[in-house]
Amino acid sequence: MGMYLHLLLLQYYFVSSFVCNAIAFVEEPFGGRSDGYCGRILRAQTHGTRRDGHHEFRLRVEGDPDTYRPGSTYRVTFSEIIDEDETQFMTNCPPAVTESTPRRRTRIQVLWTAPPSGTGCVILKASIVQKRVIYFQDEGSLTVQLCEKEGEATQAPAIECCACGTAKYRLTFYGNWSEKVHPKDYPRRANHWSALIGASHSRSYVLWEYGGYASEGVRQVAEFGSPIKMEEEIRQKGDEVLTVIKTKAQWPAWQPLNLRAAPSAEFSVDRTRHLMSFLTMLGPSPDWNVGLSGEDLCTKECGWVQRLETDLIPWDAGTDSGVTYESPNKPTVPQEKIRPLTSLDHLQSPFYDPEGGAITPVARVVVERIARKGEQCNVVPDTIDDIVADIGQEEKETDDTPETCIYSGWSPWSACSSSTCEKGRRMRQRMLKAQLDLSVPCPHTQDFQPCMGPGCSREEPSTCMMSEWISWSACSVSCGMGMRSRERYVKQYPEDGSLCQLNTEETEKCVVNDECSPSSCVVTEWVEWDPCSVTCGIGMRRRERMVKMPPIDGSMCKTEVAEVEKCMMPECHTIPCMLSPWSEWSECSVTCGRGIRTRQRMLKSDPAECTEELEQTEKCMLPECPVDCMVSEWTEWSECNKTCGKGHTIRTRMIKVEPQFGGSYCPETIQRKKCKLRKCRRKRIKEEEVPGCRMQPWSSWTECTKPCGGGIQERFRVAKKRTKSKGCKDRKEIRACNAREC
Repeated sequence: MGMYLHLLLLQYYFVSSFVCNAIAFVEEPFGGRSDGYCGRILRAQTHGTRRDGHHEFRLRVEGDPDTYRPGSTYRVTFSEIIDEDETQFMTNCPPAVTESTPRRRTRIQVLWTAPPSGTGCVILKASIVQKRVIYFQDEGSLTVQLCEKEGEATQAPAIECCACGTAKYRLTFYGNWSEKVHPKDYPRRANHWSALIGASHSRSYVLWEYGGYASEGVRQVAEFGSPIKMEEEIRQKGDEVLTVIKTKAQWPAWQPLNLRAAPSAEFSVDRTRHLMSFLTMLGPSPDWNVGLSGEDLCTKECGWVQRLETDLIPWDAGTDSGVTYESPNKPTVPQEKIRPLTSLDHLQSPFYDPEGGAITPVARVVVERIARKGEQCNVVPDTIDDIVADIGQEEKETDDTPETCIYSGWSPWSACSSSTCEKGRRMRQRMLKAQLDLSVPCPHTQDFQPCMGPGCSREEPSTCMMSEWISWSACSVSCGMGMRSRERYVKQYPEDGSLCQLNTEETEKCVVNDECSPSSCVVTEWVEWDPCSVTCGIGMRRRERMVKMPPIDGSMCKTEVAEVEKCMMPECHTIPCMLSPWSEWSECSVTCGRGIRTRQRMLKSDPAECTEELEQTEKCMLPECPVDCMVSEWTEWSECNKTCGKGHTIRTRMIKVEPQFGGSYCPETIQRKKCKLRKCRRKRIKEEEVPGCRMQPWSSWTECTKPCGGGIQERFRVAKKRTKSKGCKDRKEIRACNAREC
């Protein structure tokens, strides 16, 4: 049953409908003009009765998502797919999109671009017109509601920051891009995250943004993973930037956190520079990256955000047109705008999903406030956690211990030297574990503090206040069961001078790859990267690590001990190559069949580096070479076809290769010659008449041994009843067959 179908899409804030004879998308504010052209499309197409549902059709957004990502494209379907070039804007309703070639159909599908951030929820409604009769349904299978997915947009803040003082944050990046989570075409050898680069900055400076164009610095991060140019751009902004944010690259892209800590960096913000942006490349890739743009850490209550945690999906920088992780370089000309990747971008994309579902996040970023300085003016009162965090940071910042001195943790405070309410003092100690530079003294192995005897404080004694646990250390083994530990410290001791009884260190068992094989090996950490192989432009660099413990079974260590990556140096300023025109192509290397030919050109100048090719080679094709006929050796001569008198015998040979392209013809394949046996008796007694010898009739001739080119056939006759007579024997005859040429 064919019918004409329309789709009218209005947002809620917009209302959406499928209507007849075309496919149309319309965005009209809820509560807006009800009598405009866009609002009258449905009524204008029908004169029949409105009904309460149509159970044969279902409106569906591919992938069945509950939320939409602002600006992303989705397929809204009844089932049948149409292409983007089958869609056009409606003449009398500019916001609407209709199919360009209306035709009878039972299924339709259109591409819908989600509205910008801040729109809210969207309701899609469908109605079907058949013979001017509406089957309309407000709920059920012809209605879909989607709400905006939080945290997907990168928008500039709309209000000025009113916070006071400064705040210090720690950014921690957790990569989730792995073969287990993203198995399609995952690059096993060279997968990595580039060095993360970003800044805390003012609103007037934009490092990168959705819908904008990538700067040269952003392009070099997205394509090569090089942060050098982007850091240069950031530092050129002067007072618009407060802190440059940097972390090291991660090779490989994913490892368990008990083997490698997540990279982190600390940065500060203030009232004028309260936005944070960063970028890192997932490699190898054409120009794909993840990051945040213009993330505001200032709250509307004039305070500073305590914690921010966001899942990250990949973005396309718009500078390279590759569609797979390892696509060859293909610059996008002209450059396109920065946009998020979607699961419907390209069939070969590693993120492709025919259902149009959301891309699984490839990373997660956690931004935690670790300290505040200066007078604060937040409207919401501080919590205990806020105060403790600030105190802990102040204690850290007043520690002037040289970096070359490695100490143990402080011991608990001793009992107060005074048992009365007279002033006394208490002491704590720590041990010097290592002195890396003998020329730098390592003081402060003891610490003293004034105190009074128990019960002398006017205020109620306070309890012991501890810091949060520091992250677990790496497991003590790289394979099997080992131990790991974590520590915390005392932030505030009881005012009565008593000791803290809470533990400051914990240990526990840990298992790394509990199915370790005897062929596993232990390696050192990576050494620093070698210098780049070039002094300008794009080169390569290398780093290595050593095998600490070879496999128990004596086999070779299979863990990578060397790796290379691209490196980006300042742009080269070299003399351009001066080349002569190409010479004529040389003669083909063969006189018949397939060969190759070459051509050359010469350098007119001699620059320091010239990478242009000076010789080209291509295949050439000449007429096929003649192929002569090839035959096998002759067979042995057959038996004579007579038992007495004159007869003949034959021999044959086979054609192994047929002549082609004018090659020599095949010689004869069958020969015969005469054979002469004893004379036959003149008065020969017929075989049938030999006394006591009765012969069966001759058998049929066998099939010819060859279909053409000369073969042989045989037939046989055997005795029914044998006697001692010499004439009573089995008989065989041979003849030539299929002597024609093949």
